[in-house]
Amino acid sequence: MTKKGAGDGDKLLRDAGYEPHITFNAMHARERALFFDDHHGRQVDVFIDSFRMCHQIPLADRLKGHDQTVPLAELLLTKLQIIELNEKDVRDTVLLLHGHPIDDHDDDAVNGAQIAQLCANDWGLWRTITANLERCRSHVSDYALDQSAHDRVHTRFDELLGRIEEEPKTRGWKLRAKVGERKRWYELPEEVSQ
Repeated sequence: MTKKGAGDGDKLLRDAGYEPHITFNAMHARERALFFDDHHGRQVDVFIDSFRMCHQIPLADRLKGHDQTVPLAELLLTKLQIIELNEKDVRDTVLLLHGHPIDDHDDDAVNGAQIAQLCANDWGLWRTITANLERCRSHVSDYALDQSAHDRVHTRFDELLGRIEEEPKTRGWKLRAKVGERKRWYELPEEVSQ
């Protein structure tokens, strides 16, 4: 959600029976908030203006015009930015590319241009995203897809990887690429429990 909508979001969650994690929310108010529904055993993570876990995915400008959810490109990036993917992350990625083409628009497609641009500006994000796309692509055959669906998903992985590689990289990207993996390129997200 945007900073502007944070107050409304807080009220909405409280009205739905969620209680805020007071300490965490006070410490991270500018970028993240946690809410718990103890009665139903549920937790809601609210990211404000950007999604920050292993990498930062900017959201503020991309939320305009998307009332129900984040655009598909950013939804995909929330999965692919994870350093240690689990089976659910792989499955979600394959499913997203099974159901949506790669295009340069946000209308029911994964905006490949948006992903490529973000990766071209940040070597660390590029490193994680491309490695995870390769990893997820290698698991497509683990799922019960007919041959045409299997081929379509593989093609979409290849399209997205191709767009990322073809996007001109920034000077900062090139400088960071020289350091490579000798220096950690990702953050370790903070684990929070109630």
